[in-house]
Amino acid sequence: MTRRLIWIAIAALLIVVPAVSYRKLAAIADAIRLQSTVDEVQPSDVILVLGAAEYRGRPSPVLEARLNHALFLYHQKWAPRILTTGGAGGDPTFTEGEVGRAYLSSHGVPSEAVLTETQGSSTVESTVGALEIMRRLNLHSCIVVSDGYHIYRVKKMLEAQGIRVHGSPRPTEPKDDRHQQWLYFRQAIAYILWRIGIAV
Repeated sequence: MTRRLIWIAIAALLIVVPAVSYRKLAAIADAIRLQSTVDEVQPSDVILVLGAAEYRGRPSPVLEARLNHALFLYHQKWAPRILTTGGAGGDPTFTEGEVGRAYLSSHGVPSEAVLTETQGSSTVESTVGALEIMRRLNLHSCIVVSDGYHIYRVKKMLEAQGIRVHGSPRPTEPKDDRHQQWLYFRQAIAYILWRIGIAV
């Protein structure tokens, strides 16, 4: 979520849903925190990798870490396919989804085992695009790979559409600072907005 979208989300939350109490928001943020620490990996139809920044065709450190975790799960045979997501993000040449595909291919994943969603400019758009691909290929379960704070909302969106979802956060150093707390709070806001039909 870009800085601009963050502030739009906060403004929308304050204007559209003033009835949401800080207690409820804190409870959701805490559920997001708990989800971020759990690896639920189970045999599934596909590994879904949420996009992150790419730099002129190369994955950012965050995206690379997500892809490496997906590679690990794939080689452990938890799923036979990997689905990368993410649109151009302002880059006229590359998309996050395509960069993910190229990275996986360069690490030995057969082209037929890599699916791509390349249109999404937000978590909601990428998740909807991934869902359409999964439905087209009759895939009913997935392992969501992303940063821990990201997984709760994506799980809820996919589960609402009947997909069996297992979260598997990319490995990171444990953090419990204010920035991390803000990430949980921000995702809680985005989750509430999604529940009322505002996509960010």
